[in-house]
Amino acid sequence: MELSLPLSRRSLLATGTCALAVAACAPISRTSSELAVYKTPTCGCCTAWVDYMRSAGFEARITELPSLRSTRSTQGVPEALASCHTALIGGYVLEGHVPAEDVRRLLAERPNAVGLAVPAMPLGSPGMETPDGRREPYETLLILEGGGTRVFARHA
Repeated sequence: MELSLPLSRRSLLATGTCALAVAACAPISRTSSELAVYKTPTCGCCTAWVDYMRSAGFEARITELPSLRSTRSTQGVPEALASCHTALIGGYVLEGHVPAEDVRRLLAERPNAVGLAVPAMPLGSPGMETPDGRREPYETLLILEGGGTRVFARHA
């Protein structure tokens, strides 16, 4: 025996609204690989970092802007940590030449933080490789709520 009940517009709308509310409350995927990258049109090292991240298995969507100051500010990145590009992934911000392994660790551990930063543009960091292989030691910083930082990883 088949029972068929007609749905009113109000019932259909309520059902759709509930479905959207459930979807909105679903947890963010912890294995997100989609990067939203913001860079200026003339930056070549930013393109090199995006290529590096893509080769590491991340998907990147690039938006070119004349300045990143407002993007960094909106995302909670202090100007002292500014670099040449800003990216968003899994609810976090990435500022500068952050290595893929640091991003994977961030997404796995899910600390209560704004994101990661590699300030300045250290030689040898992803996207800042040199033809002679020179490398500067650098740190990846965890950006804490309120703008403070702590060392997340060290790279030689």
